[in-house]
Amino acid sequence: MTLQRRRLVGAAVLFGPVRAARWAAGSAAGSVALAGCTLAPDADHRDADAPRALPLQRPVRTAWVFSSGGPRGFVHVGVLRALDELGLAPDLIVGASVGALVGGLRAAGRSVADIEYLALTLNPLSVARLAVGGTERLSGAPMAELMREQVPQQRIEQLPVALACVAARQRDATATAFTTGDIGLAVQASAAIEGQLAPVRIHGETYVDADWVAPLPVRIARQLGATRVLAVDASVHLDRAPVAAARYREGDLRKQALVAADAEHADLVLKPDFGYWVSFSRDFRERAIAAGYRETLAQAERLRSLHRG
Repeated sequence: MTLQRRRLVGAAVLFGPVRAARWAAGSAAGSVALAGCTLAPDADHRDADAPRALPLQRPVRTAWVFSSGGPRGFVHVGVLRALDELGLAPDLIVGASVGALVGGLRAAGRSVADIEYLALTLNPLSVARLAVGGTERLSGAPMAELMREQVPQQRIEQLPVALACVAARQRDATATAFTTGDIGLAVQASAAIEGQLAPVRIHGETYVDADWVAPLPVRIARQLGATRVLAVDASVHLDRAPVAAARYREGDLRKQALVAADAEHADLVLKPDFGYWVSFSRDFRERAIAAGYRETLAQAERLRSLHRG
């Protein structure tokens, strides 16, 4: 695998399916080679720790929903920083792809400072390795290991805040919300980019990234009992897309339709704008985080009202 290929795939691994051209335009990612390999990446997880989609066993009123979005997911970190400063907290976090990763850290009680440090320093190449014996060349198993290292509770149902990691069941593209079991495996499934990372097999079914099924899973939050929903949409602002992005418009429109179908069920949607093109440079990460922070503080009164309601 060439260095450029490793860099492009590594970028996609950490923060969901992102177009390589967007990332390559300004990436400052390191050139560290993918380490090790994963044997039998299609092994079926059926043990007691395997994630399951079960009803929540605790009361839920307020939910935060964090979208997928590739490197655009850095914006969630800025939103978290502002929500923390406002003294607001949810009963439930629902995340898709990168939203599951960031949301999982917050649900586990990791400080915003810790989450931001990780977002600014983590090399995306560290969360993938060669897959031996599978149809895809790479496995996202290191992402599961990262979550287990960062989350002392490890089982989703033991987290201080209820969490749902949304993945797509591959055989029928059904959005599935894992609410119990191993948090690492659930996040890995939510971010398993179809055709690039090995799907995650759980109880006989394979699961992949939720981005093209439920990029903003507000309706899942409602199904889990939430009566008040804040949604954070990291997708592009199509009305401000540059001319050079015309070749991506079909895909952007498709995702916009999926996002809109869920957004209308939220009480408040934050959609920070930090430009169309993305990268993994320090500058881009800081810019996305700052945009999330500003947009959230700008809605401070509405947010306080939502959490009081």
